[in-house]
Amino acid sequence: MISKVKGTAGTSIRAALRGGVAGAAILAAMTAAAQEQQATPLATVVVEGTGEGSGTGPVEGYVAKDTTTGSKTDTPLSEIPQSVSVIGRQEIEDRGIVNKVDEILRYTPGVTAEPFGVDPDTDWFYIRGFDATQTGVFLDGLNLFSYGFGGFQVDPFMLERVEVLKGPASVLYGGANPGGIINMVSKRPTGETSAYVETGINSNANAFAGFDVNGILNEGVNYRVTGKVAGGENYTDYSNDLRGFIMPQVTFEKDDATSLTVYGVLQGLDQRHSGGSFLPYIGTVEAASFGKIDRRAFFGEPDIDTGTYVQQMLGYEFKHEFDNGWRFTQNLRYGHLYKHENAPYTYGYYDPDAVFPAPSYVNAPVTPDNLLYRLGFEHTSKVDTFAVDNRLEGEFDTGALNHTVLVGLDYKFYRLDQEQASSAATPISATDPIYGALQPPNRIYINQEITQQQLGVYAQDQIRFGDGWIVTLNGRYDYVDTETENGPTYWDPAQNSTFDYNESALSGRAGLAYEFANGVTPYISASTFFNPIVAVTLTGNTKPEEGDQFEAGVKYEPAFLDGVFTAAVYQLTKQNVVVTDPLTMLSSQMGEVRSRGIELEGKVNINESWKLIAGLEFIDLEITKDANSALIGNTPYLIPDTQASLWLDYTVQDGALEGMSFGAGVRYQGESWADNENTAKVPSATVFDAGIRYEKNDWGAALNVANLFDKEYVSGCGGLLVCGYGDARTITFKLSKKW
Repeated sequence: MISKVKGTAGTSIRAALRGGVAGAAILAAMTAAAQEQQATPLATVVVEGTGEGSGTGPVEGYVAKDTTTGSKTDTPLSEIPQSVSVIGRQEIEDRGIVNKVDEILRYTPGVTAEPFGVDPDTDWFYIRGFDATQTGVFLDGLNLFSYGFGGFQVDPFMLERVEVLKGPASVLYGGANPGGIINMVSKRPTGETSAYVETGINSNANAFAGFDVNGILNEGVNYRVTGKVAGGENYTDYSNDLRGFIMPQVTFEKDDATSLTVYGVLQGLDQRHSGGSFLPYIGTVEAASFGKIDRRAFFGEPDIDTGTYVQQMLGYEFKHEFDNGWRFTQNLRYGHLYKHENAPYTYGYYDPDAVFPAPSYVNAPVTPDNLLYRLGFEHTSKVDTFAVDNRLEGEFDTGALNHTVLVGLDYKFYRLDQEQASSAATPISATDPIYGALQPPNRIYINQEITQQQLGVYAQDQIRFGDGWIVTLNGRYDYVDTETENGPTYWDPAQNSTFDYNESALSGRAGLAYEFANGVTPYISASTFFNPIVAVTLTGNTKPEEGDQFEAGVKYEPAFLDGVFTAAVYQLTKQNVVVTDPLTMLSSQMGEVRSRGIELEGKVNINESWKLIAGLEFIDLEITKDANSALIGNTPYLIPDTQASLWLDYTVQDGALEGMSFGAGVRYQGESWADNENTAKVPSATVFDAGIRYEKNDWGAALNVANLFDKEYVSGCGGLLVCGYGDARTITFKLSKKW
């Protein structure tokens, strides 16, 4: 059964980072807290703007200059000693993103989004070759942890920006994906009175309507209510959905020094699943005897196929600045998710000659009826999650050194109560599917409650000196406790066992950069990470994944142009990877994967009319340790070796076509392996996108086309039985009005 979520020098460096850097950063923080503050009279400065200069506010055009994701403080992008990409609201709108967050990242180097193609109820993210879907997704700086099918989903319409911190983030966020994190930043009350509504429909007959209202209740009390409803047909046969959310918020501002924003989110989905994913290599990448499987074909059972979730979140953000300039921030959120799915899906070809009917795991001849094997599958997942992050930030000088210090304490709780059941469902024709056959009952094979808690203390010191030098030191200590309670299953009706383990981890980051007067900032950094996992191993003692990254790069913000250019080269190693022995089928943590790569990215507001984004990525992944020695030296499946993208947007400023905009983009993904044995490849593909918009008197109309020439391609394979078609051509029309 496949679930959706699936040397000496190095040692001494890791030890130094975990111990020395952690101690240095925490010592600096203690020094900062103890140091007597000297009040210096300053002239009054009045700042006005639309959010530029804020690491969470609106992005001006396509070019963001500040971020909070890479430091948990408002920091210029050029001062973060790692690569960071920011996609703002205007870029999201111009590219016509409506349905899913992973679509937003199609043009971001270093990120492999939608690797299995269209999957409406899951956002898939791989960063620098590693799966970020479980531990690498954050909303407003707080983790949206996911395991099995117990993951939250966020609608793009509720977001102000999406930020990608590439490389380890454990020093700031605790256990997280080693390749990097996705931090989604919500829209927040603006303190102004405004309203926005939109409605539209796409070529699949899937319609949507949304509203976004800002207002002032009274002095010091602002609100924002954002909502959306969408639904209709999807691009594969029989697939449809109904989804929506509402997000009310209230901000209380006692004075300029104190603010509290309270928010809630209610979101739901009711769907019949899409096809086009989890199909065999033979029949998608390569033709079978009958040709290729129709990417719009549906291989479930329309009468029983269902997928629903309801999720609620309630939280707040509190900020207070003390008279001495120190700032305290607390983010807190509780979330609850109920998710249920019931649908058979394909898993290779049906082998009628097997003693027990089973999927064909080899490229065997297809049966005369072209039958696909199917697994019946049903699950119920109930999630409760709680997260709180407390931060104290301040600045002080020690001689010629200027320090911006951050100390924090955070806590994360995640509990998943899940049941998963499966059966050998009836096979179905790959070329002429017929529905309605009676399906066998699904039998419970997983019945468990998983609880994970994580408590972390961290410190950061950003040191500036010598008219351009920037040193960044981070240290963090975490304690993680994970408990798994297993209940009765079909295979073991008497099962009643508990597996509990706890681990502690140190992580660190050290970065050095120099800001030249011409806007060029070269940097180097080294960092360690840990990533707690939920898995019972052969030894009975599951350890977090650990490893390190070395990165060097340059960031450039020219004075003569509103743009940001970045280039980065890195080596990232992940250890303690859970692998399965091919002989015993038992798991152990002896795996290791190394990722090396080069990333280039540019975002430019050329002038009032022209905007440009471009990206290029080369990645070299290698399995360096594994229980199966035959895999050592191979490349893990799914991740393209090269990705490139370009989007150019032009707006007419005067004349008869004033207010008209035109955008066009191209996305390229290189070859990837379909299996870890490296016996089959997924070929490269190039996809074009386009858009046209018109705005006048606060009215707007937009027509966007994804996959303009309807390129048929496989986006990736997670094994020879798990391949997914890329997005088909989708035309989206939208009308909007602002007040």
